Amino acid sequence: MGKVAVGATVVCAAAVCAASVYIVRRRMQSSGKWARVIEILRVLEEDCATPIAKLRQVADAMTVEMHAGLASEGGSKLKMLISYVDNLPSGEEHGFFYALDLGGTNFRVMRVLLGGKEGRVVKQEAKEVSIPPHLMTSGSDELFNFIAEALANFVATEGEDFHLPEGRQRELGFTFSFPVKQTSLSSGTLIKWTKGFSIEDTVGQDVVGELVKAMERVGLDMNVTALVNDTVGTLAGGRYYNPDVVAAVILGTGTNAAYVERAHAIPKWHGLLPKSGEMVINMEWGNFRSSHLPLTEYDHLLDFDSLNPGEQILEKIISGMYLGEILRRVLLKMADEAAFFGDSVPPKLRIPFIIRTPNMSAMHSDTSPDLKVVGSKLKDILEVPTTSLKMRKVVVSLCDIIASRGARLSAAGIYGILKKLGRDAPKDGETQKSVIAMDGGLFEHYTQFSECMESSLKELLGDEASGSVEVIHSNDGSGVGAALLAASHSQYLDDVSETS
Repeated sequence: MGKVAVGATVVCAAAVCAASVYIVRRRMQSSGKWARVIEILRVLEEDCATPIAKLRQVADAMTVEMHAGLASEGGSKLKMLISYVDNLPSGEEHGFFYALDLGGTNFRVMRVLLGGKEGRVVKQEAKEVSIPPHLMTSGSDELFNFIAEALANFVATEGEDFHLPEGRQRELGFTFSFPVKQTSLSSGTLIKWTKGFSIEDTVGQDVVGELVKAMERVGLDMNVTALVNDTVGTLAGGRYYNPDVVAAVILGTGTNAAYVERAHAIPKWHGLLPKSGEMVINMEWGNFRSSHLPLTEYDHLLDFDSLNPGEQILEKIISGMYLGEILRRVLLKMADEAAFFGDSVPPKLRIPFIIRTPNMSAMHSDTSPDLKVVGSKLKDILEVPTTSLKMRKVVVSLCDIIASRGARLSAAGIYGILKKLGRDAPKDGETQKSVIAMDGGLFEHYTQFSECMESSLKELLGDEASGSVEVIHSNDGSGVGAALLAASHSQYLDDVSETS
């Protein structure tokens, strides 16, 4: 063999050897990075763990905070707001009533014809109206004039079915989903605007008063009977169809709960006790926090980066606004520290809230053998062209961990309410039914979440007690519920009882 051939063989062998070393090193690096992925997953699972003992601690803490919030203003992280609703719909209501639902960049006007126990909701009509962006930052009169004009135009389209008896005013239930200090059933001062609204001269004003003045300016004669939030409306809608409804929970973009409390169990209530002996309490439970809540590094950072650090802690770990964002933050850590998506981090992954909870739900629900939905969502949202089945399985596991924690903590909150009412265990010789009315897109559309919540509630209650507790979907509390509350608190109730 010539010298050139020998030299070539030696160089070739050296190149092969170097390539082999490089491949082995890459495999070791790859296995090391994958081990880091699995470690991040394991730590998240541990930090999000909600064993039954932990859920009982959360429920007990919720009950303690409920007592504290009912005792005095500012006595608890739970505001436990008195709604002044002391007479929930019974199903006996007759006549027709209006509802106005203002909770964002659109508002709805609605009329509902009620036919008593037999007819129930005989007919309903609604119209949705978009608020021009400039009115969200203009003056109070301009915004409420626009709303009153839309309401007057809707009233003008009443058909023959909606007949108003002689000498009566139309009555309206007003759902106003912004922070309000309620001062009576039909009045409340605006604490602050949210959701892109910024109208300084409305803050500190009675929002019902602002609406009434605007209706007078456009010549509309209508009495605002009730000012409510969407959770109280959901409770009203649930009770209308089912007398055993004791509480309502919204699980949507945000979260809240309301329930029926015994009036004598509200120390901070200084007025006359209502005839019904009951009062609906708006808990504002999204603001609940406790050392027993299983919080992770991602939750602490999300809270720190939020517009309201230190507030709405429960909401930030269980509601639809935040679940997808928690998932994004975990994936970003995996991408940064373990090259989960390859050598570079997908730029889109650095954009807060780019993974919305409906997308997380779609990936979590993927039952295809190759998890095709997960792959397509990662491609569409994060612009990651290809992902292995192994990677997709990790994403589904993350969805499961984050959603299960939220669902189980929601169940613990409901269990806390039932404990406060003494409905968490069967009583000797009594068969009391307790129904929870649920609403919100998270509960309605994220099947794994709602199923996990219901099974966790059964686990907390035990076999015997869970037989007397039912969870139902009560749709559109912010619309129909407000009209029903206008009916159950009508100024003409005495006239009805006298003629019936």
